[in-house]
Formats: sequence, structure tokens, C-alpha cells
Amino acid sequence: MAIKGKAVVAQSGGPTAVINASAAGVIETALANDSTFSAIYGADNGILGVLKEELFDLGKEDPRQINLLRRSPSAALGSCRYKLKDFDKNKADYERILEVFRAHDIRFFFYIGGNDSMDTADKVSRLARQTGYEMVVMGVPKTIDNDLAYTDHCPGYGSVAKFTAVSAMEAGRDTEALYTADTATVMEVMGRNAGWIAASAGLARRQEQDAPHLIYLPEAAFSVENFIRDVKACLKAYRRCFIVAGEGLRDGQGRHIAEVGGSFAQDAFGHKQLGGAGQALRQIVEQQVGVKCRYNNAGTAQRTAMHFASATDVAEAYMVGSAAVSAAMKGVTDKMVTLVREGQNGDYRSTTGLAALSDVANGEKPVPREFINAAGNGVTQAFLDYARPLIAGRAELEMGPDGLPLYTRFERHFVEKKTGKEYKS
Repeated sequence: MAIKGKAVVAQSGGPTAVINASAAGVIETALANDSTFSAIYGADNGILGVLKEELFDLGKEDPRQINLLRRSPSAALGSCRYKLKDFDKNKADYERILEVFRAHDIRFFFYIGGNDSMDTADKVSRLARQTGYEMVVMGVPKTIDNDLAYTDHCPGYGSVAKFTAVSAMEAGRDTEALYTADTATVMEVMGRNAGWIAASAGLARRQEQDAPHLIYLPEAAFSVENFIRDVKACLKAYRRCFIVAGEGLRDGQGRHIAEVGGSFAQDAFGHKQLGGAGQALRQIVEQQVGVKCRYNNAGTAQRTAMHFASATDVAEAYMVGSAAVSAAMKGVTDKMVTLVREGQNGDYRSTTGLAALSDVANGEKPVPREFINAAGNGVTQAFLDYARPLIAGRAELEMGPDGLPLYTRFERHFVEKKTGKEYKS
């Protein structure tokens, strides 16, 4: 049975070029259905905003700023990497979230994020059911890593793939022009466990001599000996070598090639903070192949590059946000919206489906073996066919008089706190 009441939308994890487009889909669809949603609040900085009872009324924001979300990168509501305590060992955080929801009569919770966010949403919903509090919880997918299970691809991936491919094309031309001095280049990209971003660089290679010549993914065990052989063969064939490597590159024993001393710093989710894979490869090229090697790392610029975002990605990001609200209005709960690929032979279309939050939280989607070439140093035509439709089109930006794009910034009209308690982590 469908319910009515207030809603909260929150963003979590690393920003993307299109996570705001998903937020726009949620907010605009909810505001257009005020017979179901008496108000829609934004949580300031993700789940931390709920815990701290820092909620702002999106209905009081300028509608133009809400619409501008479709063309704004990063996370305009504010994000976080706050790790909630284990549900079965310590329910305090989850009980606090429910306390805030009860105090404000929040009956709908839309959480935009990845695996950890879906896990949080699932546990909040579980506690609500256990305590008899009626509410709807919906997940909206977000990750540049493209590793969420049960969805064909993730909003955010098409744009980072487009940025990565173009970066490889352009930097590859730089290496080509100066190969007599800068013979090789290593470009490191994000991707902790999955190589989807690294694989996307393969879209840049229209001709055999085009960069990238070699691509290494975490899914294919890395061998120093094979790498040296690959680079030497590339130098012989093209007199230059452009290499793309995922930050999570591992050897046959599962050890990260960038690992020094057996440890990494960790983020709030307990994930290793990687980086340095490209530097490790650069050192191998210079020391064991004997040619000069440049090192490129786009860092966070690769995930929020709205200036070259995929139009397909923006449209699909908005679609999943709007679909989450439409499903919630029908009483659907404990689901994440998925993207379903339709069409064949180049006739790409997509629609939405639903997957259980608990399934998504416990799943992960690596790059399948059929997308990686036999040598483990590149991608196959099957991958190119999969990825190419996702980068189609270029997102339109609204430009200011200074020649730079205009991006959303909310005024944040915070609602009055009602629990009478301050959150203590």
C-alpha cells in the first residue's frame, strides 16, 4: 500500500559528473507529486547529515538551481565517506537515523551511492520494519567504477569513460610528437578492484598506432616479465609506448604492484587508498627497459569532468533518480534502480529495472574475461561494443558571461531540529 509523507535524499561516496543529475531526477519528480510528498529534504553531507539532523528544505531552493543539477558535477547536496557501525554489533547509528526520520515524519529515503550506501539503506529499512515504522527506502546507483552488480552499467561510468578515452587520445599524441625524448607514457586511472575505467581507454584506439598501446586491469594478473616484453615489443613496432594502468593492479599473488611495506592508508569504509601503480610501472620502464617514461594521473579530475560528460550518462542518471521516486509512489521499497540495456546491432536503448538492496550490497561486478584480450594487456571488441554507446553525445552546459560553466550551489534552508539530541559518533 502506497504511503505519504516527507522525503529525504542523500548522496554518498566519491562525487561523479552525473550524481547531481540523479538528485535532480529525485527532487523534481518528488516536487511534481506533492500529493504524495509533503516535503523533500536534502541531507547535508550524506548520511552524516541525517545523523546530525542537518536537513535542508529543497522546496525552498530556486527551481533553476535544482534544474541546473543536471549540468553540475560533484555532489551538490554534500557527500561523505562515513562508515556506519556494524548493524548486528551496534545498532546505535541506525537507531539514530530512525529517530531523526520519526521526528520529522520522514517516510521516504532515497540514497544515491554505491555498494556501501545500498548496504546502509538496506539496514535502515530493516530496522524500520523491526520497529514498526512505515517507510519506503530506495537506492539510486552511483559509481564511476561501474562495479555495482545487477545493473548493466552505472551512472557516472559513461562520463569517466569518455574523459579517460579522450585523455589517452590527447596525451598519446603528445607522446607521439616527442617520442625521441619522451619515449613512453604511463597513465594511471582510478579503479580499486575493477578495471572498467582503465578498459575505457581502449575506446581511443581507432588505428593500430593510436594510444593506448597497452592496458592493464586489476582483473588480469600482472607480470613484470610480461610487461617488459610488452613494452619492448611496442617500442619496436611504434618507436613509442603509451600505457594505461588501473590503480588496483595486482600480481599473480593478489598483491598490489604499488604496495610498499605491505600496507596502505584506508578510507572510512576500510578500503585501501591506492595510487602509485603508474609510478611503479614508470620505474620498471626506465630501469629495466631503459627509456624515458612520463607519468600522468588525472586524480579526482577524472570523476567530475562535467565539461566533457556523456550526454547518454546524464540522461540515464536523471532517469534512475526519477524512476526511484516513481517506484516509491507505488509502494516499492528496499530496491535499487538498475539500468537495463535494450536493442541490438548498434541500436542502443536503456530502461530501468529493480534489484534488492541486500543483493547489491553484497555483490560486485568485475570486468568479465571476455572483455580482456588473451595477453591480458588490452581489451576486446566485445568490450568496445559494450562501452561505446555509454559515451555517446556531449552534455550541454550553461555558460556564464565569463566563459565558464555555471554550476548549482544551494542556499540550504535548514529545517528546525526536533530530536533535542546532538549526535555523537
